[in-house]
Amino acid sequence: MDTFAALAHGMAVAVQPMNLLYALIGVFLGTAVGVLPGIGPALTVALLLPVTYKLDPGGSLIMFAGIYYGGMYGGSTTAILINTPGESASMATALEGNKMAKAGRGGPALATSAIGSFVAGTIATIGLAFLAPWLVDFAVRFGPEDYFALMCVAFVTVSATFGDSPIRGLTSLFIGLTLGLVGIDKLTGQARLAFGVPDLLDGVEVTTLAVGLFAVGEALYVASRRHHSEEKLEPVRGSLWMTKEDWKRSWKPWLRGTMFGFPIGALPAGGAEIPTFLSYSTEKRLTKYPEEFGKGAIEGVAGPEAANNASAAGTLVPLLTLGLPTSATAAMMLAGFQQYGLNPGPLLFAERPDLVWGLIASLFIANCMLLVLNLPLVGLWVRLLAIPQPWLYAGILVFATMGTIAAKPSVVELSMLAGFGVLGFLMRRFDFPIAPVVVGLILGPIAESQLRRALAISLGDPMTLLQSPISATLLALALIALLAPFVLKGMGRFKANED
Repeated sequence: MDTFAALAHGMAVAVQPMNLLYALIGVFLGTAVGVLPGIGPALTVALLLPVTYKLDPGGSLIMFAGIYYGGMYGGSTTAILINTPGESASMATALEGNKMAKAGRGGPALATSAIGSFVAGTIATIGLAFLAPWLVDFAVRFGPEDYFALMCVAFVTVSATFGDSPIRGLTSLFIGLTLGLVGIDKLTGQARLAFGVPDLLDGVEVTTLAVGLFAVGEALYVASRRHHSEEKLEPVRGSLWMTKEDWKRSWKPWLRGTMFGFPIGALPAGGAEIPTFLSYSTEKRLTKYPEEFGKGAIEGVAGPEAANNASAAGTLVPLLTLGLPTSATAAMMLAGFQQYGLNPGPLLFAERPDLVWGLIASLFIANCMLLVLNLPLVGLWVRLLAIPQPWLYAGILVFATMGTIAAKPSVVELSMLAGFGVLGFLMRRFDFPIAPVVVGLILGPIAESQLRRALAISLGDPMTLLQSPISATLLALALIALLAPFVLKGMGRFKANED
């Protein structure tokens, strides 16, 4: 009953005119950037962080969540029409969606994608509302050693999940952890890695790092691939609406996709790519029309798109209750919380219930807005694909620079922005994941302070980390997550040698 009361209070906050405007701006921007290939919601939130630092925290976070949901919706448009997923989570949608578009059924493909996203997003948001308080009650019992162990799980799972190579993921993480050491040591008061530069004594700004890696790095990377061939746009032919047969074949995949997306998205090693491909393979096995798969089966669009959007709500569960980001956009939202001096976790539910429940309630509103925006305005989203890339990325560079200057006018800050932009370009060029760098910078100092607290309480005994059942279990999980990719890779090579 408490959850219903909290949700009702959150809805009262979410329907305030300014918050509705923030939600509308968020879902509109999110859909637009989801449609544009290469510009995901993480990049958009990173760009908006320095611009929104003086705005209302609740409204800004509602806008960021709208961008996240909208990006998941918009990514399917390019996946279906030009076979180029706007988001990596839309890769499974492209397999059947583009075939449907080439067969003249782009309209029903976009419709089942939008409606499936709405159904999954609504069910998953209800799951978020009821699961979050339970997790908060559990997290309240955590001691400093338990929080440190939880951070270790986050470090390892994020590093292993993002990108193809766990070694590269861990390398990216250690770059972030090193950047987290810059500044004044809170325990001793000594400067660390500041190299005599006064601007570095406050540490590296998360917004500068995020904008440099995501926005500037992406612009440089796209410029380096300027002469690669462009995809041909498939026009939307025929009716946009679904037939009775399409509805009949879509509703079960929507529900199954939700069941895949929400729990996997809520796991520390979740993300949207795993449930979307699981949903696709499940629909391929269960379909009554196996001959259509590979030629444009509507189930292959409905299931993955539902899983995609359900995982977005699932990602917010560990973010809001434990402060753990499990996707690049969630890491940007965590940076947004910290920009306003807020730390997601059990205390936030107690200290700022209006903000947390207003954010959760706004997701229901964002879902309704997205359904209204996506189907009638599909022509507008398609026109966005005609924007020349040089104009688009030049605008992003200007916006990134102006936002950084507005947040912290300093030559050192602009130099760091340029340096992080080059780093982001090199990481993309050599296939190093970027999200672990941001996660390392945000969570590294928190993990350090929790470890120091645990050691201070135990008078320097490191065995205190294994004496708590929770921390011992979490450290064991972190070790398993660290070793598992290497073991699986070794087994694969051994099997290949045997064959």
